Amino acid sequence: MQLINVGFGNTVMVERIVAVINTGSSPARKLKELAKESGKLVDVTEGRRTRSMLVMDSNHVVLSSIQPDTINQRLTALQLGPHVGEAIKGAGGKER
Repeated sequence: MQLINVGFGNTVMVERIVAVINTGSSPARKLKELAKESGKLVDVTEGRRTRSMLVMDSNHVVLSSIQPDTINQRLTALQLGPHVGEAIKGAGGKER
């Protein structure tokens, strides 16, 4: 079970994420309203601007104040494994 930080110490299970979407579109706002009406909306923004929405396999929608690109980078880093930082340092010729 892998967890990803979605802001302010809140985490979600990576395996349960279906999509990470931007909040700017009309369909995204509709999805947010539908989740709110059905009691499946989880807001972890702590009052800050919502920048991304995570759609979960349980039909829950998680609102986050972290950019979708940042969440995608975190997901990619988890998939590549714990040695990503070492590979990046080695490629630049510094700190071996």
